[in-house]
Amino acid sequence: MTNALALTDVRRRFGKAVALDGLTLSVRRGEVYGFLGRNGAGKTTTLRILTGVLRADAGTVEVLGQVLKQVPVELKRRIGSVSQEQHFYPWMTGHELGRFVAGFYPTWDQPEFERLAKVLDVPLQKKSMELSGGTRTKLGLALALAPRPDLLLLDEPTTGLDPVARREFNDLVSAIVKERGCTAFLSSHLVDEVQLVAHRVGIIQAGKMRIEGEVPWLLESVRRVVTPLAFEPPPGFERVRGDVWRAAPEAWAAAVWPEGVVDERLSLEDVFLAFARTDAVVASSTPVDSLRASPPRLDGVMSAAPSAQGPEAGDAGRESLVPRNESEAAADGADSRPGDGGSTPGAA
Repeated sequence: MTNALALTDVRRRFGKAVALDGLTLSVRRGEVYGFLGRNGAGKTTTLRILTGVLRADAGTVEVLGQVLKQVPVELKRRIGSVSQEQHFYPWMTGHELGRFVAGFYPTWDQPEFERLAKVLDVPLQKKSMELSGGTRTKLGLALALAPRPDLLLLDEPTTGLDPVARREFNDLVSAIVKERGCTAFLSSHLVDEVQLVAHRVGIIQAGKMRIEGEVPWLLESVRRVVTPLAFEPPPGFERVRGDVWRAAPEAWAAAVWPEGVVDERLSLEDVFLAFARTDAVVASSTPVDSLRASPPRLDGVMSAAPSAQGPEAGDAGRESLVPRNESEAAADGADSRPGDGGSTPGAA
């Protein structure tokens, strides 16, 4: 299967702060890819590079079969984008915003825009400033999908939505991907939502891809080993943190544990936390001195118009899942620098 997106050893710095540190990932055509990471991990910087708002300092960026340094206008017309914060002209109604955005996209489908607005219960006759945050997000999705893009980039779009609106949003994305055969790249830290809609998941931390694969494979590959005694792990096992280990599913199946040692399956949320947390391990059932493997280093819109230049809203002000160290705080600042506000239609 060919890739819709591929990043290879992509790097980006903001002064001394490292936002992306050799990020590598691949997104297959026709799938929903869940891009999981805590705030400051590098998710928004990645999305900004994919939409052409930022350039990578190094590495290879491939979008819809084109290897590029920046995203040309013709390619932007094949991409729809939705972010957490929707920045519309406040005096425009939904109908007016639709007509405005349509001018940037030769493939704009007005009947489809009106159908999507109806499905999402968006009152197009109202001005955008009269809409709730959740309704504005759904309007952004309708605007992003109306040009029938080949690639949909979603930057934490459902953060702040109520559970009903969140489910409606994700159900529509899943249905559109299945119906049209397009690709969706969903950046989020909401693990339960990603697990519901994603075919494959990548977990990013400190600007690096920590693990990537189909959800069932991830759950087979990362487990907790519970033991009252010190033990030597079999070949092919790597400690993630504390008593959480990763290995190929075949290695887990073939492992013969000493008496009293058992391995436990984890939820996707526990897998995510094992790779994303940076606080010290308070307690572990596996004595640290017995582990041979060293713990991995854990350092700290609407549809984007083709002529867009302004960056999207970053991660500023969002609450982290766990305490961060100084390095991560610096990276978070790089993801959300002052002046990097959202864009108005046609100026993103």
